[in-house]
Amino acid sequence: MLESQSNWIFTYNESNNENLEELADVNVSPVVKQLLLQRGINTTEKANHFLNPQLDQLHDTTGFSDIDKAVNRVKKAIDEGESILVYGDYDADGVTSTTVMVEALRESGAMCDYYIPNRFKEGYGPNEDAFREAHQQGFQLIITVDNGIAGVNEVTVANELGIDVIITDHHEVQEKLPEAFAIIHPKFSEQYPFKELAGVGVAFKFAEHLLGYFPKQFLDLVVIGTIADLVPLKEENRILVHYGLQALSRSERKGLKALKKLCQIEGNVTEEDIGFRIGPRLNAVGRLQDANMAVDLLLTDDPQEAEDFANYVQQLNTERQNIVSSITKDAIELFEQSKNDHNVIIVAKEGWNQGVLGIVASKLVQTYYRPAIVLTIDPETKQAKGSARSIDGFDMFKNCMEHKNLFTHFGGHAQAAGMTLPEENILDLQQELDTCAEKQLTEEDYRPQLQISSKLNIVDIDMKLLEMLDQLAPFGMGNPKPLFHVEATPTDIRQIGATKNHLKMKFVDSGVQIDSIGFGLGDKLPLIAKQTPIEVIGELQVNEWNGIRKPQMMLKDIAVNSWQLFDFRGSRSWKQKVDISQPNQIFLSFQGIDNQDFPIVDIDSILNSEKTIDNLYLIDLPNSLEEIRKIFKNVNFKRLFVCFSTDENNYFRSLPTRDEFKWLYQQLLNRKYFDYKVDAPKLAKFKGWKLEKIKFMFQVFHELHFVTREEGLIVPTNQPSKKDLTEAQVYQERKQWIELEEVLIYSSYTQLKTWLSEQTDVEEPEEEMVYGL
Repeated sequence: MLESQSNWIFTYNESNNENLEELADVNVSPVVKQLLLQRGINTTEKANHFLNPQLDQLHDTTGFSDIDKAVNRVKKAIDEGESILVYGDYDADGVTSTTVMVEALRESGAMCDYYIPNRFKEGYGPNEDAFREAHQQGFQLIITVDNGIAGVNEVTVANELGIDVIITDHHEVQEKLPEAFAIIHPKFSEQYPFKELAGVGVAFKFAEHLLGYFPKQFLDLVVIGTIADLVPLKEENRILVHYGLQALSRSERKGLKALKKLCQIEGNVTEEDIGFRIGPRLNAVGRLQDANMAVDLLLTDDPQEAEDFANYVQQLNTERQNIVSSITKDAIELFEQSKNDHNVIIVAKEGWNQGVLGIVASKLVQTYYRPAIVLTIDPETKQAKGSARSIDGFDMFKNCMEHKNLFTHFGGHAQAAGMTLPEENILDLQQELDTCAEKQLTEEDYRPQLQISSKLNIVDIDMKLLEMLDQLAPFGMGNPKPLFHVEATPTDIRQIGATKNHLKMKFVDSGVQIDSIGFGLGDKLPLIAKQTPIEVIGELQVNEWNGIRKPQMMLKDIAVNSWQLFDFRGSRSWKQKVDISQPNQIFLSFQGIDNQDFPIVDIDSILNSEKTIDNLYLIDLPNSLEEIRKIFKNVNFKRLFVCFSTDENNYFRSLPTRDEFKWLYQQLLNRKYFDYKVDAPKLAKFKGWKLEKIKFMFQVFHELHFVTREEGLIVPTNQPSKKDLTEAQVYQERKQWIELEEVLIYSSYTQLKTWLSEQTDVEEPEEEMVYGL
């Protein structure tokens, strides 16, 4: 048995087949129809919109409250020659939002500049000192992008300075709103149908209303910010990303061309290219220094300048990766040194780089699957700044807002947030959030969930299926890649990677071969026995090598739902394979051997124990097969390791035939005596028998009183009683031992597994639809 790391939630069921009729007019395969239904797409109209996104499906910009008012204010600034400052944010969504807004304003004839607050000196969102500096520089209008909705005090300061502020944002709307000139926000605008736009999506909508036409030239920027900010890729976002990927693939924007070249992206750009290559590099700039340079990269028309910017971005990203690795190690050590019993992880330390704490928090969530907050403490101000990441079922924004008195500054979403608070409030925050989590989360909430779309057989997986699944792309938040459940027996399984921390398996069925890779699952290899049917959950993708394209499965989780047999019989090095540090494992000796390598127990100590043993090692052979039966009927275990070590002299001991007994006894009668020391070696050579065999036959004769010993010689008994050879106890013991060896030593792996499985009368529990619960 091998428990899954996650709770497996099967979103499909047989009843869904009946609902397929609802999509009868949609020209896709049944598999795609099932996946559409799971996404709530249950009409032909919805399906056509999803599968064939069109730009005319985007909502009209007039649905935004204040948008006419805001655009008129911009036109007034243009007409009167006022200076406009675009006030952005330092992440990928923020810098793409800034670029869109600046280019739209410049195209409209505005005099404008842009400003990205420094993460370390000014923090996220509107900053009073920055607004005062803008006033001194003569700016009469500030337009925020990807921030501003929480800047109540800062907007008040701007108003007092005579600066109008237009807010374009998408973050959570708090109870008190800034008294801005205009607020362009999908959640603030009751008439706007779609509430999940990224910051760049809102900026794009504003640009469209300002310019009076649909600005396709910005789609290459919109797709980056939308994917990088992890907003749901549905409805409008899906449309923008669909066309944005096309635009980015052929973009002539100098900065993006340089960035794609550096990322080794050729041809069609995918959502993964943005999520794992472009987005992190743009984010790295603001995480380590002033993010204005990222906007410079996106705005420049100079190819050499673009290449120089891109190279520097790459340098910062490498530095960012090293910093993240170091802080993550420190954070884990801090948490492990604590009692490690908190429902919410909060770690804080002086000197940590504030710019990467969100990434570190995400890594803590991945490691422990608990909500996590990572803070860096300023030794002078005693203020702690940092980021939070959460898990399903725990709304970080809501729970922190219930204790907003503890914060100097706070903002974010349900799953991610940024904050500043006095160092002295950290302990109170820990206690409050622990209490919230205790009330809101169950034990199972602390295990990640995998939503499984369908069950597949190996023979079902081919390139045609992958082409069908590609109709659902682009994938991301709100439209995850389908996860599939496969049950099969791997024909090959091994560890790969420089540190052997990844797992590669091969499945073959009816001539169909599928390779699978499990990143970070290399430690599962010792827990999976050969010839064991396993269950895997994974995504399907195309593996292309030397022009050959074939399906491949990327594993997310593995489970074995029955006990496993590990065969160490005949291995002289089996002790070297044992990880003695593993908890909950038992080393059982039937013969009571004294082994200093392992803590040995006897059979009586584990019988009728209610505790399930993870690893049960059978060090030596039992005295009888009945002892094995007792284990299977009374002991619960996940994995059984059979070593069955025994004296090599015991191997290949046979049971003499009746004719052989008869021949030996007749020879004794003829000779009248047998001098064992002298005659046994001669007899062994003559008959080709082992001395042990001759000794055993005389033991049988002696027990049945067929012979006696006189003056050191074996002599036949006068008129012995007639008895069958099987009446001798030593004969029965030899017969039972040979049967035991045949079953436990000389059997094949399959034969032994079959015999062992037959020794229990305990029924396997019925398979549930939710694994790991």
